Amino acid sequence: MTATAEQTGHWLDAFSRLPAADPWLKLLRERAFARFAAVGFPTTHDEEWRFTNVSRIARSAFPVIPADLQAVWPDPVRPLASAEAEAHLARYAAFDANAFTALNTALLTGATLLAVPAGAVVYQPIELSRAAQPGTSAHPRTLIVVGADAHCTIVETYHGTGAYFTNAVTEIVAGDRSVVDHYKLQQESPEAFHVSSLQAQLGQSASFSTHNISLGGALTRNDIGAVLAQGSDATLNGLYIASGSQHVDNHTVIDHALPHATSRELYKGILDGHASAVFNGRILVRKDAQKTDSRQTNKNLVLSEDAVIDTKPELQIHADDVRCTHGATIGQLDAEALFYLQSRAIGKRQARSLLTYAFAQDVVDRIKVRSLRDSLERILFGKFHEHAE
Repeated sequence: MTATAEQTGHWLDAFSRLPAADPWLKLLRERAFARFAAVGFPTTHDEEWRFTNVSRIARSAFPVIPADLQAVWPDPVRPLASAEAEAHLARYAAFDANAFTALNTALLTGATLLAVPAGAVVYQPIELSRAAQPGTSAHPRTLIVVGADAHCTIVETYHGTGAYFTNAVTEIVAGDRSVVDHYKLQQESPEAFHVSSLQAQLGQSASFSTHNISLGGALTRNDIGAVLAQGSDATLNGLYIASGSQHVDNHTVIDHALPHATSRELYKGILDGHASAVFNGRILVRKDAQKTDSRQTNKNLVLSEDAVIDTKPELQIHADDVRCTHGATIGQLDAEALFYLQSRAIGKRQARSLLTYAFAQDVVDRIKVRSLRDSLERILFGKFHEHAE
């Protein structure tokens, strides 16, 4: 597929206005833009995008502004040196197969580049947040390199008002025996477009978890991947809630590259109105990844006859001594549970709200950052209570 001038012209103008950069970064940006110009935005003819139409993004011409990601990091976290950034940046979130990652890399300025020293135990979260400006596009880029035996928590939040486009890429390197907990809360405006890519590279015996909460946006696409080393473990949890005409697409890839690794994945969706959602979860077990233990579950609650969910769990296994399972469910609220609550003098709408909240609670309870969990509980209570009115 060749990108049209209409698609690339606006972005070429933004690319040509970028400030000067170190030679290695300039070359990286040039390679990324060449790739974007060659492939253009994906269409529904592309297998990875066949349920998600991004033509509204392709036709948009939001001016590009600096990626105003607000970052707060506690001691002893520090900014990466240039040589460290060069060694890691764009090594994990590859742009050859993802046009949005290519565009983000091509427009890379003001990235958040952090290092967690080996052996450090960071008790306060590393906080990354973005409040979008209406009528603009931004391409936040984050790279966090966590040293061996270090422990840290990362919290990303996105919100805004009006129509805009956020195209975020986050790369996390988890050193040997490190423990990294990652959380992302997306509360974009109902008129906004949100595309993101998270890629984690795990060292030997590292432990990594990510919790991806998608609540806002007219169109949301999340690509989440983790490459596991020997003895490492990864947990991918997600909750997506869509109503009205919202569309949310979650694509995950867990790559078991080496033996004796474990992964667990739980994604839950709640759909109402004319909303649509996609879940595509792929578990890849490579030839040498013997003794892999992997489980994947996708559960969806559909509250409206007009809501649509396309779910596709996948297993690609090239080793013979593994234990892997996957499953997906799509259902409505339990009629018996509704009847039971109503028999206890609880109104039908309130009963629906309580059961819907209980469905989401399983994912919420797995959030270890208390302030984030409390905030999310308030948001969900308000959302479900509003639907019960």
